Amino acid sequence: MMFTSVFSRRLRGFRIIDLVALSLVGVLALGSYVFTTFAGAQSARIAAVQTQINQENKRIHLLKAEIAHLEDPSRIERLSTQYLGLQPVDPKHDITPDALPQVASAPAPVAVPQNPKP
Repeated sequence: MMFTSVFSRRLRGFRIIDLVALSLVGVLALGSYVFTTFAGAQSARIAAVQTQINQENKRIHLLKAEIAHLEDPSRIERLSTQYLGLQPVDPKHDITPDALPQVASAPAPVAVPQNPKP
């Protein structure tokens, strides 16, 4: 039979089945090396992206802290008083919701520009 001759046939002193098996082991070893190298490169890229994500998260945290500082009501009040000469609203200017139509029909006051304090 032809199938049994593959196991006993020789080529330059080696059985053909041994040469096929050796070739197969070589291909598997080379493939394993290539895939391991590829996985290592992917792992390095993943680590680089993770480092970048961590840096961006730190930057986001710092920007949120800066926004909280800039939106601080006491800071805004201090700056509006210092640079624009604004003062807190007098409570006597409060009105009830029933008086809103009267205020809406009244003529608008003319604004007089003020020079800011240096």
